[in-house]
Amino acid sequence: MSKPLRANSLVVKRREAAKVYRILSKSYPNVKCELDYKNPLQLLVATVLSAQCTDKRVNMVTPALFKKYKNAEDFASAKPKELETIIRSTGFFRAKARSIKGLGEKLTIEFGGKVPKTLEELVTLPGVGRKTANVVLGHAFGIPGITVDTHFGRLSRRFGWSEETDPVKVEFEVAALIPEKEWTNLSQRMIWHGRRVCHSRKPACGACPLAKFCPAYGMGEMDREKALAMVKSDADFR
Repeated sequence: MSKPLRANSLVVKRREAAKVYRILSKSYPNVKCELDYKNPLQLLVATVLSAQCTDKRVNMVTPALFKKYKNAEDFASAKPKELETIIRSTGFFRAKARSIKGLGEKLTIEFGGKVPKTLEELVTLPGVGRKTANVVLGHAFGIPGITVDTHFGRLSRRFGWSEETDPVKVEFEVAALIPEKEWTNLSQRMIWHGRRVCHSRKPACGACPLAKFCPAYGMGEMDREKALAMVKSDADFR
């Protein structure tokens, strides 16, 4: 477990985090959620589907899903087998179908069919944890939130921002380093960098714009040409 930071240590850590975030911002200036959606409900459902599944696969499934189910009431009254058939390719389709039907029911009964705008209310919905709630808050409602997925957690540890593996602890530690107004963009930039450059098994260190400031620099491929070949493009995720 990380030790509480002294005031002067926190100042230094914030300064170093700011350097990294400036470079991330320049490297990924126009970040956006890579899930396709047109309203908060669609984003909520798509994010539930994205668990243990790529955004690219979810985006292949949701057009048919959202054509058939247009509002919370539709999801609430969905026949489980029909819902399962549409989302089958996203994996864990039975559990996801139960969650989606369940959140449709709860939204209909308790929230007038509307997606709530607070984390406290969102996490009461079936299949919705802090990560999903923060995605919806940040991208659908413009309310800053930190989304700690596997990429965000991995990069936070590599950057020396946190030693924790628990997503909630990582969220709170990083929140103390980066201004609140940037939390949503920070999350997306961390996720983009993790998907494209700072890979789990072998990061493309030789092609990384953060090389100068990253404590983990050198743990991956150092040869620039080989590292560049490892970098993924936006097209890989669409």
